[in-house]
Amino acid sequence: MKAVGGALSATLIAVLLAGCVLPQREAPRGAPIDAQALGLGAGAPLAPVAADWWKSFDDPQFDALMEEALQRSPTLGQALARMRLAQAGVQADIAASRPGIAIEAEETWQRLSEHYYIPPPFAGDTMWIGQATANLRWGLDFWGRQAALIRAARSRALASELDVAAARLAIAGAVGQAYVDLHEATGLLDIASRTQAQRERLLELTRQRTAAGLGSGIELRIAESAVPAARALHLQAAAARDMAVHRLAALVGAGADRYATIGRPTLALDAALPLPGRLPIDLLAHRPDVLAAHARVDAAIAGRAATHAAFYPDITLTALVGTQAIGLDELVERGSRIYGIGPALHLPIFDAGRLRAAYKGATADLDAATAGYNGTVLEAVRQASDQLTLEASFSKQVTAAAATLQGASRAYDLAGRRYAAGLSSQIVLLDAESRVLDARRALLTSQSNRLRARMNLLLVLGGSFDPGAPR
Repeated sequence: MKAVGGALSATLIAVLLAGCVLPQREAPRGAPIDAQALGLGAGAPLAPVAADWWKSFDDPQFDALMEEALQRSPTLGQALARMRLAQAGVQADIAASRPGIAIEAEETWQRLSEHYYIPPPFAGDTMWIGQATANLRWGLDFWGRQAALIRAARSRALASELDVAAARLAIAGAVGQAYVDLHEATGLLDIASRTQAQRERLLELTRQRTAAGLGSGIELRIAESAVPAARALHLQAAAARDMAVHRLAALVGAGADRYATIGRPTLALDAALPLPGRLPIDLLAHRPDVLAAHARVDAAIAGRAATHAAFYPDITLTALVGTQAIGLDELVERGSRIYGIGPALHLPIFDAGRLRAAYKGATADLDAATAGYNGTVLEAVRQASDQLTLEASFSKQVTAAAATLQGASRAYDLAGRRYAAGLSSQIVLLDAESRVLDARRALLTSQSNRLRARMNLLLVLGGSFDPGAPR
């Protein structure tokens, strides 16, 4: 009989294995881009950047705003919350791979059937039936499914940690841009104030000349109309400055009560920053968003492996020890002890395509993660290349704008003296003044653009992110 039972068991197992759901061939359609084909070998490795690189600009207000933004930003708070969620997922997957022990106890007041396996005198009576057991359950990971799930969870957690670093860079960039905007808006407001004062002085001088018979009524009307126009430009510049303040306050997580506390920037425009002249060879290793995208590819690979392992039998070891009895008094008796141990087998035979769909979806998820990684890599190279080009261009523009302003200022001084002496017309003076104002605006804009480009270049190269630092 034992031989017959063994043969039947072997036959049953063979039938189950023959009829189980088999994995399908579903190859990924994309591959991560080769960094060697991106032209990153031209520059030297990146120099280390201080964690508080913004202090190079020697502006205490900028330092305080940056620190406040990095502590209170809602964007960073969201990234940190996602990181904690991913870390909890790792702990959950690790816990699922280890043995689990649970205590179960129950007592039921029940009438026992007279036509069941329970013999007299209990049959037909109503009494307590109880059981108290300690149960062990341990999934034996023969095919590596649980290990793959843990790898996927760890990769997702790493990606979320890198997202926090990327969020810090993004916040630092946003605050830096907003602060440079405030610097530029404040400078434009100064130019507008000087313009208004110059136009008012010109109006007074024209009135004096007209009263002395040296000027015409037309010149007086032109001078009078120039003052309201200058006041309008001053109002526009003041509004732009106020909006820059509002933006900064929002970035640091503050409201309207903070507007009055944000004062005039005192940025050192020529602050020394460790900026390369060409694309560095290790650009991708210093970009947390690139590393996060790569970690998501690793997570997708592990997730695909886990769905592939789901096609194979799931074997679980179960065990129990406890007591079982009819009647409350008997539950603690020595003879009421029960125990048992044995394997449990789960083998998919027919699942209506669920496993194949999951495997196909995991492959598509891997393709999406790969495409996302490739897009992030190409965008990182484009951003770095753009900022290198802009920084070089704006540096040249600053030099040209400074020379233009110097020449325009000399011409304006000469025109002013000639006009005061009655040797030149008002139109010549106004034209010279307009050229000076345009040159001042151009120089301020070029300096601000160069400062933005230098900050952006520092950030697109990874800023103070250290890929080797523990997170």
